[in-house]
This record gives sequence, C-alpha cells and structure tokens, in this order.
Amino acid sequence: MLKKGYVQVYTGNGKGKTTAMLGLALRAAGAGLRVYIGQFVKTGPSSEDKAIKAFLPSVKIKQYGPDGLIKPDNMEDAIQVTLRGLEKAKQALFSGEYDIVMLDEINVAVYMGVLKVEHVLELIHNKPHNVELVLTGRYAPEAVIAAADLVSELGEVKHYFNAGVGSRIGIEE
Repeated sequence: MLKKGYVQVYTGNGKGKTTAMLGLALRAAGAGLRVYIGQFVKTGPSSEDKAIKAFLPSVKIKQYGPDGLIKPDNMEDAIQVTLRGLEKAKQALFSGEYDIVMLDEINVAVYMGVLKVEHVLELIHNKPHNVELVLTGRYAPEAVIAAADLVSELGEVKHYFNAGVGSRIGIEE
C-alpha cells in the first residue's frame, strides 16, 4: 500500500525505542498496513508479543534471540540463531506480504557481534522501494545512521532503573 518506503532508525540510551516501533505498528495496523516484526536478541514471552497475537492480526511478530544471554561460551550458537533469524527477516522483507518490516534490537545484535553491519546495510540498500524498514536498538552503527532516511535518538535524562527499579510487566516487558 505504500508508494515509497523509507528506512527509520530508533537508537540511543534512553527508554522507548521498541515502544516507538510498537506505536508505529499499532498506527500502521489501524491504517490497514501489514507489519512484520522480527525481534533480535530477545527471547521468551513478552507483553507486546501477547497483545499483538491477540489483537493485531495484520501484525506478525517473531523472535530471533539465542537462549540466554550472549556470552563468549555460547557466541557461535548465538551467531547461528541470529543468522537464521536474519534469513527469515529477509524473506519477510522481500516476500511482498508486508508493507512495513521492523527489526527490533538489530543494532544491538551488531554491537554484540552476532550480526555484521554489512548484513544490515544489505537490507537497507536492497529493500523493495515500497516497503518501510524500521531498525531499533542502542548503538546504531554510523554506517546504518548514514544510510537511513530518518533517525531518532532517544536520550536518557533520568531513569528509575538507576534507583534500583527493575523492569515491570506491561511497562518494560
């Protein structure tokens, strides 16, 4: 349905990158657009996953994170899981089934060394002209920022995590 799709990046150390992406997914679903969300680095059930599956049939969400934290002792497995996820994300991007493809935490996957910046740049440079591509995560590489059409950097001014408040169901997860 989009005549022209752009590349959006949500990055920075502040809270709200995934939340902004999910707000866009909600808006797009309301407009009748078909959305694919691939979540990198993340695993397990989340509130957004449950809500999307229950209420937004035009939004498909998949997770491509390794089991557990990415550490030196499971790096090879983490790379393989992430590369398989990247292939599925590519299939979604080029399938013609989706108007918007969102790759949540893909910048973190690059930062952690389970993806290469070249993988992300290939997606950006080869995406279909009518598909919007949204990339999230801290540590967006400069090359990704340069290649994007829109970049929003969310900065932390104050965060209750610093006062010992952990993530909360329905707010951060």
